[in-house]
Amino acid sequence: MIERADSQAIAAALAALPGWALSGDGLAIEREWRFRDFPEAFAFMTRVALLAEKADHHPEWSNVWNRVAIRLTTHDAGGISERDFALARAIGD
Repeated sequence: MIERADSQAIAAALAALPGWALSGDGLAIEREWRFRDFPEAFAFMTRVALLAEKADHHPEWSNVWNRVAIRLTTHDAGGISERDFALARAIGD
């Protein structure tokens, strides 16, 4: 089973992940991006989809025209794990 991160690990990881924040329920990390238009947002989602598939760790996300919102949580851990931080780092800015 994947180990759930504690509050200290979450705080330390978020300090190193600009733009990412703890979700309101404390079970995920979240971030939103805004792009010039829909094709640019879709290209970003395609890049993230390939990263997620390679990591076998898939985001909860939504897209509305030029906005993409991503929520990362590890369901097997019942909250946030290192897998979420690793994917957030891979996604980058």
